[in-house]
Amino acid sequence: MAENITQSILDINLKGPEAALDPYPLYDQVRTHDPVHWNQADNTWYVMRYADLMTIIRDDRLSSERFKTMVMSLSEEEKKRYSPFIESVLSWILMSDPPAHTRIRSLVNKAFTPRMIENMRTRIQTLVDGMLDKVQGNGRMDVIADLAVPLPGIVISDMLGVPEEGQPQFKKWSNDIARGLEGFDGTVSAIERLDMGQKSLLELSDYFRGIIKNLKEQPKDNLLNSLVEVEEAGDRLTEQEIVANCVMIMFAGNETTTNLIGNGILALLQNPEQKQLLQEDSGLIGSAVEELLRFDPPIQKTRRTAKVDIDLGGKTIRAGDLIAMCYGSANRDPEQFEEPNRLDITRVDNRHASFAQGIHYCLGAALARIEGPIAIGTLLSRMPGLKLETNEVERNPSLVFWGLKALPVSCVSSGPPLPLVAA
Repeated sequence: MAENITQSILDINLKGPEAALDPYPLYDQVRTHDPVHWNQADNTWYVMRYADLMTIIRDDRLSSERFKTMVMSLSEEEKKRYSPFIESVLSWILMSDPPAHTRIRSLVNKAFTPRMIENMRTRIQTLVDGMLDKVQGNGRMDVIADLAVPLPGIVISDMLGVPEEGQPQFKKWSNDIARGLEGFDGTVSAIERLDMGQKSLLELSDYFRGIIKNLKEQPKDNLLNSLVEVEEAGDRLTEQEIVANCVMIMFAGNETTTNLIGNGILALLQNPEQKQLLQEDSGLIGSAVEELLRFDPPIQKTRRTAKVDIDLGGKTIRAGDLIAMCYGSANRDPEQFEEPNRLDITRVDNRHASFAQGIHYCLGAALARIEGPIAIGTLLSRMPGLKLETNEVERNPSLVFWGLKALPVSCVSSGPPLPLVAA
């Protein structure tokens, strides 16, 4: 261990309350002095530098089946109690390794096509306009409750053939599953989250099974029907694989896009010169969203498990150890990005880490790159005088799904609407 690493750096807890309020100052300290950091609080190695993360994210000596390692903290009785939750999550493509991952991802990709995603563009614009119509005359809105939460839920539901009226229930299921995934730390609150997560996962799974049964009798043109029918070399997805990955798509698509929109609007409001620049030049919306993804990503980290001993950054990571790939830190690495703590919507060559890389590159990246620009661009063009209504914003207590509980803004127009920001 390098002698210049002080005990205060080694003691930094990247899963503690200070990190949950604002992780970026801690990221800077740890990345500078201890870039492969053992975090005692969650027994996990944190990879902080961009170059290290990009190296290890494609390393086949790491396993994405980290859920197996995470559940080791449970007693045998608890493992049995939560076996439905565990078995479902282990069927998700983002929690699997080749060859199982290769097979399922290939089949899902054939159903989740670029054409299907692009065909959602007009529907997304209509939804955003409708949501803003409801609040524009009020003078105030909560960006999270009025736009960022309902939009991705309805979009994913449309794609999966789920009726729009069920949105509040689906958002609750999504939230419970997300919290359940963070429940493996042995505390009472963790067990409570697991109970809620498993209950919601089972209810959502049963719901999808009912839809699948109906689709077999009356096929429809949607993603879920494509997952049922997709075939490659005579191979099809099993019903369990379809249900499990629909649950994953529903909860992951909800959480990440909600956070992209909320974090993005907050960053622009806190950097008014960048907001004004975007409003003056609609052609910047694409690079703006990429910069917002870099600056404050909707997912701060994901974890893998070391299959063998690995040397990284002067540290030896032992087989079986958990590794957190810290996207939020990598995206602020000065070795990769000039002035990384400054929001710059004109930034070029912005190869951020927010959608991961390699075989686990984000399945919904293309959809996020449609929803984000339309939601953010339309809000700013219709409400050019948008202002933050609070000095303190409250974050969700998670450094995985990094987002806001609420984002109150005043939305009285300060003049005529600007030309619609291009998506």
